Amino acid sequence: MSFTADVKAELANVHDASCCARAELSALLAVGGAVELRKTGLVLTFQTTNNAVVRKCLKLLKERYRIEPLTMVKKRLNLQKNDIYVVEIGPRAQDIVDDLVLMNRNALFFQEVDDALVVKECCRKAYLRGAFMAGGSINSPETPTYHLEIQTFSERLAEGIAKLANGFDLGAKVAVNRRGWIVYAKEAERISDFLRVTGATNELFRFEDARIKRDFANSINRVMNCDIANEEKALKAAREQLDLIARIEAFRPKDMPKSLEEIIFLRKKYPDSTLVELAYAAEEHFGKMLTKSAINHRFRALKDYLVELEYLREESR
Repeated sequence: MSFTADVKAELANVHDASCCARAELSALLAVGGAVELRKTGLVLTFQTTNNAVVRKCLKLLKERYRIEPLTMVKKRLNLQKNDIYVVEIGPRAQDIVDDLVLMNRNALFFQEVDDALVVKECCRKAYLRGAFMAGGSINSPETPTYHLEIQTFSERLAEGIAKLANGFDLGAKVAVNRRGWIVYAKEAERISDFLRVTGATNELFRFEDARIKRDFANSINRVMNCDIANEEKALKAAREQLDLIARIEAFRPKDMPKSLEEIIFLRKKYPDSTLVELAYAAEEHFGKMLTKSAINHRFRALKDYLVELEYLREESR
């Protein structure tokens, strides 16, 4: 099962109070449902590819309205795709539409979130839970990017869901795509908060565990990359210093300052060492501890000494 399917399976098992059940069912049908006007009257349908979600929808319908909806399973030709579960409600469809406020005053279906359904905080959470079960998805925390979205077919419904989400500081935004409008969040902390708010506690722990492990691995990689970069930088500097020493020694100088003789000795003996390592080596060989700054200063003095030697050679010609 995908991470999204696991989240929906857990949300489907959250126990609802009666007021919350109404809000959750309204969200389920608003996001994943449709209404048809047939010869026999109004027909309300809901479809999903998630078995746990369709069971939750049937449970809520039976408990609230004492009905037995028609259920069907549509097989897809693409064997890699899940079956589609369809719930069809004929009798009492109009009563359900009215009770769940699935039509606005202009008889437009699923246009917005009705404020009367989400007065309580628990009902607002339930509405978000139902909306996600019907049209939501979350990237697995194992993937490189974090993304949560709820697909809707109404801009005003999407804006209403985003408003509910942002009442819990979830950082939700609305965008248009080829199938309608989505409510989405991309920050890991916000996705964790969404799982907590909607009641997916176990999947929240799983999400956080994977996120912490990935962040830890990324931190280690950054440190390792930084260490490698520093090592490469130190080796490049050492090669340049050895080249400098070779150019100085080509002059066979006789009166070189002792400090420069010492730094040349250290660099030639330890060609791959860092400045800090050379400082410790100075104590071992010369009985004095030099700082990194002092070592660096001596290499700068070597450059000046080479310039001086080259100048004297030009003057002697």
